[in-house]
Amino acid sequence: MAKRSSKSQVVWRTDWFAGVAVVLAAVALHLATDFVGTLERRFYDFASTSAARQPSDRIAVIAIDDQSIANIGRWPWPRDVHAKLIDQLSAAKAKTIAHTAFFIEPQVDPGLQFIRKIKAAVNVPVDGAAPNEQIAQLISEAEQTLDTDAKLAASVRAAGNVILPSVYVLGEPQGRPDQPLPPYADKSAIEENTGYSIQSQRGQQPIEALGSVAAGIGHLNQFPDVDGAVRLEPLLVNFYGRAIPSMALLTAANSLNLTTSDIRLNVGDSVQVGRLRVKTDGAALMLPQFYRPHDGKPAFAVDSFYDVLSGKIPTSKYADKIVIIGATAAGVGVQFPVPGYASLSPAETIAHITSSILSEHYIVQPGWALWASLGVFLLVAGYIVWLLPRLAAGTAAAVTFGSFVALLLLEFGLLSAGATWIQLVFPAFVLVLGHLALTTKRFLITEAGKVKADEESAETNRMMGLALQGQGQLDMAFDRFRRVPMGDAVMGNLYSLALDFERKRQFNKAEAVYEHMAAFDASYKDIKAKLSRAKNLSETVILGSGGHPGGTMLLDGGAVEKPMLGRYQVEKELGKGAMGVVYLGKDPKIGRVVAIKTMALSQEFAGEELTDARERFFREAETAGRLQHQNIVTIFDAGEEHDLAYIAMEFLKGRDLVDYCKGGNLLPIPTVISIVARVAEALDYAHKQMVVHRDIKPANIMYERESDTVKVTDFGIARITDSSKTKTGLVLGTPSFMSPEQLAGKKVDGRSDLYSLGVMLFQLLTGVLPFRGDSMAELMFKIANEEAPDVRVIRPELPETLAGIVALMLHKRPELRYQDGAQVAVDLRGIRLDTATVPSAPVVRADIVGSPDFVATNPNAAAYDRTVAHKTGRLDVNPAIGSTDIEI
Repeated sequence: MAKRSSKSQVVWRTDWFAGVAVVLAAVALHLATDFVGTLERRFYDFASTSAARQPSDRIAVIAIDDQSIANIGRWPWPRDVHAKLIDQLSAAKAKTIAHTAFFIEPQVDPGLQFIRKIKAAVNVPVDGAAPNEQIAQLISEAEQTLDTDAKLAASVRAAGNVILPSVYVLGEPQGRPDQPLPPYADKSAIEENTGYSIQSQRGQQPIEALGSVAAGIGHLNQFPDVDGAVRLEPLLVNFYGRAIPSMALLTAANSLNLTTSDIRLNVGDSVQVGRLRVKTDGAALMLPQFYRPHDGKPAFAVDSFYDVLSGKIPTSKYADKIVIIGATAAGVGVQFPVPGYASLSPAETIAHITSSILSEHYIVQPGWALWASLGVFLLVAGYIVWLLPRLAAGTAAAVTFGSFVALLLLEFGLLSAGATWIQLVFPAFVLVLGHLALTTKRFLITEAGKVKADEESAETNRMMGLALQGQGQLDMAFDRFRRVPMGDAVMGNLYSLALDFERKRQFNKAEAVYEHMAAFDASYKDIKAKLSRAKNLSETVILGSGGHPGGTMLLDGGAVEKPMLGRYQVEKELGKGAMGVVYLGKDPKIGRVVAIKTMALSQEFAGEELTDARERFFREAETAGRLQHQNIVTIFDAGEEHDLAYIAMEFLKGRDLVDYCKGGNLLPIPTVISIVARVAEALDYAHKQMVVHRDIKPANIMYERESDTVKVTDFGIARITDSSKTKTGLVLGTPSFMSPEQLAGKKVDGRSDLYSLGVMLFQLLTGVLPFRGDSMAELMFKIANEEAPDVRVIRPELPETLAGIVALMLHKRPELRYQDGAQVAVDLRGIRLDTATVPSAPVVRADIVGSPDFVATNPNAAAYDRTVAHKTGRLDVNPAIGSTDIEI
């Protein structure tokens, strides 16, 4: 008895030392790395955004987004654009306007200085004569038009409630400031002699013309955490004794009709705005509430700058609201991760913080929080060192798990319900680490000798093998079956497994199963024939062989189980394309007949190129699968087996348009127009989904005459290889159908597809291509430099309007082509076929501002005017001379 007691003491003593070592190791890990800190911050983000708090409905965000950049022009915009929006918001009686764009430097139009020089020269009397009043008036008007800073200043002054940003370089000052705070910026500051807030070394202010008329100037400094996320807001920045409020704080004060004189510092405790009291730490840093998204939408609705400016969104919705304007477009401004959001623009961040201030939705770290965290850690350390070694394994697991869950639930509840942050992730981490370390030690010492005694039974292995086989994990199933003593039951299981390997075309593995069976009973069923055939096939059949990517599978009428690709049973070969073989397949579970397009990636690529091609293949297949349109072939599935990638798509009964592009087999003109119009609509839909086909040609358009069905195929397949080249260096797609910008290797968009569609329309109407050459170089030169011939040169009976549409689709410059397929379809369907007999109209001359003159011959001036005006925005026709001036 004494001997057993002595042994228990030794075990307990080793557990005690192990517990102390684990606790010390956890502390050292915490001090040396940010691992636990990262866990704590992630838990804070999750818990704090789980609160039931709702954002203020008085705050609206207007975004300078990609749509606005596309419609208004490149950033930065002329400042009269901002002035116009501020005028509209002011007229709608917005309560406060916070504009986050930096107006740090004057924006001087290059022509303004010359206007002012001319004005000075005109105002000098010549031979005693007074300056021409009309000229002087025109010059004055031009000066006012070009002086956009003055326009914006006038709008800000008239609004009277515009908050503008400044920015500061944070850090401890080493001397005196380079420049004192300008008076117009100082009026927004408050006295700060206590060193209470974050200090700064220098700052940048808006230009005086704007700052002097703004309702306030607040700093727009983010305070990112060590992981780059923004969780804290510096309500005040100390600039040599002057405390600069943040834009959010100033915006909240202005919306309450308060000024900076109503902002008071409660040192080390809070910042008070009127009757609102915002809890902060000792450096005036606030933990704002970031409101969680609802139904996949952000907490604050974001309206487009252009939609508001153009009147699409009425400004009346902003009446008596706080309006925050800022950039969200790619490449304009900087976005930060915040709790609940992967990235948030400064404008949206200010919306969350302003709502937190106005609603007093801040999160507090009380002064006793550190001591509470330390106390919990000491309790956990005591449990690991003293109590855990004395508990049985089951009891210890229950106590540890319960304590771990309780700690996390406590922190979660305090954050989500009480807006109080007490950091308990580190004690919870130490708890789990200590328990795992001690239980592992116990297992290694006391349980290692029992492993062999718990061997699995034969029946268990057989059942596991059947389960794994049912899940498709055939290799693991074979491993389980081999552990079972051979008998009739397992022989039947192995025979079924070998047939599954054959269906997967893994004949070498089927051979291994048959050999394992033959070693026990070589006369079992037809195992000799099966073994011989599997051995022969494993040596001769290679997927994707035969000199063709994705080469023909073995389909020999049933001597081998019909092969499977994923969940599809392959029935027969339909044909071969440039990238692989197409099979007729069937989904045996639902009976759906599909076309399966394959590509042997491992034969086309190797190494990193193979990985990149595989990723691109499935990314493009996923993109194409999202396209749901009556004139686009439906993608059902995509997958890969043994480096043979495949896409299962809708099986079409028709044929492509290649045969209808030959002179003796052309389709009727109405049919051609109808087909191309539907393809144009399909391309318009795809382009709006940000998908560009890149390989529009007759071979990729399926048409069934009986049902008049048109389908566009092969979306995205041309982008599988590296930047449009195969491993042999050939350009993907047919060069005759490629746009000039595509041949030049430039970035292409939907207008390139419309050019290719124009080439296809030309060929369907005439039976020949618009550009032909004896060599690739000659063909590419013609596409890039020569104008396409008029289709009526080949077929004079074609409608003149149709010829004009083809010419516009084949324009060399994308900006002068059709901009979307919807307009192509509208113009095609508007053609009157009886116009074929109308005599030719005069030449329409178009002078493009800023580009060389070009002559576009189109007898139907109305159709030409409509299509060109649709592309260029302004169309002035002088009927007397038949010329057209187009301003881009």
